[in-house]
Amino acid sequence: MRKGRKGLKGYFITGLLVVVPLYITLYVLVLIVGFMDNALDILPGFLRPDTYLPVRVPGQGIVFTVLGILAVGVLTANFLGQKIMRLTDRVMAKVPIVSVVYNATKQLMETFLNKEHEGFRRVVLVQFPRQGAWSMGFVTGRAGGEIRARTSPEMLSLFIPTTPNPTSGFYIVTREEDVIALSMSVEDAFKVLMSGGMVVPPYDEVKNGAGAGAGKTGEGGGKKDAPE
Repeated sequence: MRKGRKGLKGYFITGLLVVVPLYITLYVLVLIVGFMDNALDILPGFLRPDTYLPVRVPGQGIVFTVLGILAVGVLTANFLGQKIMRLTDRVMAKVPIVSVVYNATKQLMETFLNKEHEGFRRVVLVQFPRQGAWSMGFVTGRAGGEIRARTSPEMLSLFIPTTPNPTSGFYIVTREEDVIALSMSVEDAFKVLMSGGMVVPPYDEVKNGAGAGAGKTGEGGGKKDAPE
């Protein structure tokens, strides 16, 4: 009887490991598709695909959104489109509150879509919130502007996500030699964060070299003391 119960428990856990990730993935996809499809309701009737189709086709909102973004990109790329965008920027800059959101969002998108930008491409460990306690973070770039002028050119800007919701977190500035570079990908790092450390990607010490990720980001050595 005990062996039978253990066997059923093992089968049940195995089933959970298969069903739960699939269910959550499908649930999120359904939410996204439904949200995009509902966005079509803001269009006038003659522009809605439902007007010309016998049935409502799921996912048409995604197709319409992608095509719409491509159309805006094509129009903006020409001379007239650029003039319209400059006019839009000037108008948005004069609207209180809206200007703050618009300018911040635009600058953020331009930064992340810049191929030369290193943001969220490197995973590191840093002693935070105190010495001896290591937190996982992402390098968002080198500190610039007044922060760089008042500290050092070698300072890094880091984003330290919270667990299990990595969309919130802390922004800190620290010396480059005070972080430990990790070889894991950003995707694997998010898995570790969202699971609270229960899911950790395998690490091949022979392939990566024992301690190869320690120290300065992009280099092999460096201090491990907490930032002063």
